[in-house]
Amino acid sequence: MAAPVSTVGKPSTERSPFNTTSFQKKTRTKLISIPGTRPSVQNGQLLVSTGVTSLDYLLGGGLAVGTVLLIEEDRYDSYSRMILKYFLAEGVVCRHELFVAAAQDNPDDILQELPAPILDDVAIHKPVEQPRLSCEPQDSLDAMKIAWRYQNLPKVQSALASSSRFGHYYDVSKTMEPEIRQAAKCHCFYLPEHPTHTMLESYSALLKSLQEVINREGFDVAAPMTKSRNILRIGLHSLGSALWGDDLSCHDNPRNGHALTTFLYGLRALLRSSLSVAVVTVPSHLIQDRALMGSITRLCDNAIALESFKGSERETNPLYKDYHGLLHVRQVPHLNCLASKLPDHKDLAFKLKRKQFTIEPLHLFPFNMFVSVLNLSADDNEKSLTLVLPACFYYRVSKSKVKLY
Repeated sequence: MAAPVSTVGKPSTERSPFNTTSFQKKTRTKLISIPGTRPSVQNGQLLVSTGVTSLDYLLGGGLAVGTVLLIEEDRYDSYSRMILKYFLAEGVVCRHELFVAAAQDNPDDILQELPAPILDDVAIHKPVEQPRLSCEPQDSLDAMKIAWRYQNLPKVQSALASSSRFGHYYDVSKTMEPEIRQAAKCHCFYLPEHPTHTMLESYSALLKSLQEVINREGFDVAAPMTKSRNILRIGLHSLGSALWGDDLSCHDNPRNGHALTTFLYGLRALLRSSLSVAVVTVPSHLIQDRALMGSITRLCDNAIALESFKGSERETNPLYKDYHGLLHVRQVPHLNCLASKLPDHKDLAFKLKRKQFTIEPLHLFPFNMFVSVLNLSADDNEKSLTLVLPACFYYRVSKSKVKLY
């Protein structure tokens, strides 16, 4: 090994540049600034809003760019389609580009059904508190003294929401104005306009069309940045159904059972290297092979399932009178971390108000109200009734005794 050259007696200007240190000061990576996005406080991943504030909170702040959200459709495809429209409407308001693919309805028809955004002054409007009059009845003041120890406690918030606002609010009773909708750039893929012979060709044509849009519009992170960056929101409706030529929902042993999993594998690889985020809906209640459905779930980063009460016994059950269905979290993302953040609540339900779709923790009926609901008479002393609850236990209530199983 050669000895180092001595620099004693030589001016500092003649020192060899190879003797400089290789250590550099660590600096923070500059995040991409794109309208409608924000970095995650957990892992620094770039997030976009789903359009549903409670769903953003459930997913850890929003959807990470480069990931796939899987929605297992309800039986009538009412609420899963609504979440998809929320996702696309948020992209229109944020000026993101859209890519919509469907086999039954024309993507243009889906875009015409997007909910209308609510103005900020309407969304945050609060009534002005009136000053307390000195001539109030004394009994109302005495009633407040009964709960004096609860005055400093925070109010109970039923809907899931974070302290910082992210995204916009929408009115599902109205549709978005054409001027707002047409301002966004949208790419459509309607399967009847792309004639194919097999389901493999259908998924291949969809993946090829999506790749062309990503490369042509500059969403690939490896492409040179010739213009300001933007986000591509991808909405794929009812993949795996018979309308796409897939036989997953038609046979117990489909011939091409891995056609959808192969497509999802290629889709996730394509999104990882682009500024894109996708929402995919799948009719899981029609897929008989549960092992294959598990593989489909694992190929997505986020997965939720919607169980609607429509057409079931729970629709008329007084225990669920405040909700329209249950929401199950199948999978949470593992991005830039060893352990992902789990939801605070496991029993979740959703309901559609007059203007808004919300997700809330499932609150059960108080137990002391069961008897009033059952309305048992004196002749029913020997009869009993089993109440099935979503928390994996049930009560057997009778006039004489109550047993917990």
